[in-house]
Order: sequence, then structure tokens, then C-alpha cells
Amino acid sequence: MRIIEVCCSSLSEAREAEAGGARRIELCSAITCGGVTPSHGTITAIVQAGLNIDINILIRPREGGFCYTADEVDTMCRDIEFCRQMGVHGVVIGALTAEGNIDIEACERMIEAAGDLSVTFHRAFDVCRDPHEALEQIISLGCDRLLSSGQMPSAEQGAELLAELVRQAAGRIIIMPGAGIKPQNIALIEQKTAAMEFHSTAAIDDIDTAYRGANCSFAAYPDREGVIRHSSREVVLQLVNNTL
Repeated sequence: MRIIEVCCSSLSEAREAEAGGARRIELCSAITCGGVTPSHGTITAIVQAGLNIDINILIRPREGGFCYTADEVDTMCRDIEFCRQMGVHGVVIGALTAEGNIDIEACERMIEAAGDLSVTFHRAFDVCRDPHEALEQIISLGCDRLLSSGQMPSAEQGAELLAELVRQAAGRIIIMPGAGIKPQNIALIEQKTAAMEFHSTAAIDDIDTAYRGANCSFAAYPDREGVIRHSSREVVLQLVNNTL
């Protein structure tokens, strides 16, 4: 059975994911830069809403690369401890060395902080030096799941490597394709990779009609000014059910 994880940044999006039939959310903020750790207030609101869906929290202290200082690792461990205290289902972590290898020491510290929470290794994997060696290290760390686009801009483009990773994993860890997963391509990616879990924003665009001055822009891209992108239950439902 196909399992859908929806990348969300708010309680309203989490409700949309649940209503559409997603099994799990990955909660983050600043999705346009790949996501960073959401605020404690957002985490608290979603946990206290009592949704019938697993809640995983992205642990990433900043945008940019995945080679972290000791202070940044300390921050991530404190965020993980907060997540554990809040009773979420899991955390989503990742760290690399300057040479592009898995930062075993940093990951071990985060996994220790996670205790009995589920641990997903995130798309830091997609910029690592050797994906096959890295997969074995991630398995050895005890992670439950690897989120990956197959080291390509989208999971559809990376389907060949994703299929290799599924075969290499041989049931020892879940390989979850993510990046560019849409109702139009999910069945094909599923067929090519033999994956069973998929990660998507499941998003649609709305236009913000509130007044705003014309001389300043705060959008990541000028043509996105006034566009609000958010997860949609209708898209989630299609991801759950679409077949070839």
C-alpha cells in the first residue's frame, strides 16, 4: 500500500494532509529554501490539535549546506529534545562533513537526543559524495527512513539511483522518494523504483489579495510575489490513489 508523507508548514496544512489520507507529515518552515526547523509554537499547536496523523519534525537550523558547527549541532539536539518532550512521532535529520561524507558523530548525537523517536535521514544525502557508501552508514546509524531525490533535482529524474538504493537497502531501511512528486508522476516513479513511501508538498497556489505596496518584494522569486503555496487535501487524495 502506498504511503504518502506531506511536507507542511502550518496547522491548516497538516489538517489538509490528514483529510486527504496522508499517513504522516514532515513539519518545517521556509520550504522555499528546502526547509528549516519550525517554531516551537507551531510544533505545539499541531501536537495539541490531536490530529490522527504521524508528525515528524525537520531538524535543520539554517538554510545552506549541511556541514554544521558544534554550536549548530547543540541547537539541533535541543530542538530534538523539545520534540521528544512534545510527543511527536519522529524527527528528520542529516549532517555531512566538509568532504561530503555522512557526519557520523553529529548524527549519533542527534539520534541519541531522539531517544525512541523515529528518525528519517533527509536530503543532505542528495549532495553526499558516495550514495551507496552513505546508505550503509545511514543504516548503521539506525535510521528508519531515507528521504532522497536520487541525487537529482527531482525524484523522477533520480529514479534509476532510487531503484538501486531500494535494492541495496533490501528492507533494512525505507527509501522514500521526494522532490517533484506529483499526482501525474507518482505511479511511474513507484513502478520504476519499487518504493512504497513518497514525500510531497501536495501543494496548490493561491493568490494573496490583501493590499501590499508596489515598491518592495519579499518573495524568493519576483514572479511569485503574492503567491501563497499550500498543501491541498485534493492533491493528497490524488497522490494516494493515482495509478498508471
